[in-house]
Amino acid sequence: MKSIATKLTDVQTRISEAILHSQATQKVQLVAVSKYHSVDSVRQAVAAGQIAFGENYLQPALEKIDALSALSLQWHFIGPLQSNKSKAVAENFDWLHTLDRLKLAKRLNDQRPQHLTPLNVCLQVNISHDPAKSGLAVADVIPLAQQISQLPNIKLRGLMCIPMQKQGFEAQKQELLPMQDLLKQLQQICPDADTLSMGMSGDLEAAVAAGATMVRIGTDIFGPRPDPKYNEA
Repeated sequence: MKSIATKLTDVQTRISEAILHSQATQKVQLVAVSKYHSVDSVRQAVAAGQIAFGENYLQPALEKIDALSALSLQWHFIGPLQSNKSKAVAENFDWLHTLDRLKLAKRLNDQRPQHLTPLNVCLQVNISHDPAKSGLAVADVIPLAQQISQLPNIKLRGLMCIPMQKQGFEAQKQELLPMQDLLKQLQQICPDADTLSMGMSGDLEAAVAAGATMVRIGTDIFGPRPDPKYNEA
């Protein structure tokens, strides 16, 4: 069985090859999705050089953040966030990838401690128009961005999506390409917006070709999710 360190190297190689193959010019950051996995697994990834970790479930994430507080890690909240749990994210995370409403943005802005830098946020976009998925309609992105850009304690860094699953590189790429155009529109009002958070284990290569600057990889680093499953939202 491959170690976490070896699997991290394999994923980084996939990213490098995807950049080369698609002649991409952007840098691509790897966020290791550690949801469901133990503190020890995260430590193994850190020992192999990984610093950015993604979590979907708040309570297990806070336990990991506390256990690993002596390390200089970057924590990304990548799951749906209820308004009544925003304070913990504002106080403990570096990034939120799933912002989709002004009420939540205002809560995060008010709850971000003054001694911390602004919380980096991405607007989640329902790029596939899938009624089963969360996120903003494309037409709602710029109006919300204009309002959020006025909040001093959060920093709008870009866009995130979880596309409808497609088979094959070209189909996956075509599903994601509209995100690149949408980011360019966003940059007209938020020049610092530089992030496209998209691409997971099954569509990493297509995401890089479509302009991803941040990919969220879990299974190909940590393996299948263990039992018991976390149920906390």
